Amino acid sequence: MKIVGVGCGPGMMTGEAIRAIGEAAEVHGSARAIELASEAIRPGCPVHEITDYRALRTLDDGAVVLSTGDPMLSGLGYLPGEIVPGISSLQVALARLHLPWTRVVVVSAHGRDHAAACAEAGAEVARGRIVFLLADPTFAVDRLAGVLGADSPGARIAVCESLGYPDERIRVGTVGDPPIPSSPLFVVVAGIF
Repeated sequence: MKIVGVGCGPGMMTGEAIRAIGEAAEVHGSARAIELASEAIRPGCPVHEITDYRALRTLDDGAVVLSTGDPMLSGLGYLPGEIVPGISSLQVALARLHLPWTRVVVVSAHGRDHAAACAEAGAEVARGRIVFLLADPTFAVDRLAGVLGADSPGARIAVCESLGYPDERIRVGTVGDPPIPSSPLFVVVAGIF
């Protein structure tokens, strides 16, 4: 089996990903991942929307499992098999904001304890790091701003929405006036930058 990153938005698949998907005996993925990869899937190839993530471990060698963004950034990279990297929201957000990776720490709040993620992000920003935070639709950016304001009042917060899509939007604010997401598909970058 191959776990293939399809990028964080349309047109962000690598050549290696396109080849792997085109050679697949069958393709499995979320509705969003299937949509992103649709042009690379050969006609007649069986395509299955994932309903049981545990069953993915039992797929045959010719199967391709699609992962949005990059499989190793909070994706399906935990599955056995070959990993084909993709263009992640981390790569796109940092490129759009002209920020170097060397100061970045990744924190995930996607489907996890938001308070703990905010505390971790606050500690990292206080150490001089830039935090890339994977958010879910219920993540409250103003809560993060409150945590950052205590130890890093000069920190900035960027909300990067729908990266790679036609309606992509990036807004930068301060801990006193943080941008509030208007899309459920967003990531947050925070720190002194």
